[in-house]
Amino acid sequence: MTRKFFFVLALMLLLATMAFAQGTSAPQGGANWPVPVAAGFSMAIASGLCGLAQAKAVAAAAEGMARNPGAAAAIRFALLLGLVLIESLALYTLVIIILKVG
Repeated sequence: MTRKFFFVLALMLLLATMAFAQGTSAPQGGANWPVPVAAGFSMAIASGLCGLAQAKAVAAAAEGMARNPGAAAAIRFALLLGLVLIESLALYTLVIIILKVG
């Protein structure tokens, strides 16, 4: 198992050097205008869906704590962990947009 894993890892590292060998140049004459527009739409979609997911998570946690107050600490921990993971998706989208547009 480990020999197969190391072989696949070495193969990926060797292919990565070939994949990034050729640089790309930006199009001339302002033909790159769709990138910021698409970035804005993608950030809006990511933020909207993360907001909906966070609202659903908070509502479910509040209902769970109301039904079983003894499990409030465990529910609160799971809620915070879930909210952190949901918010990280929007932040990853923002970082990708900054790298692509900036």
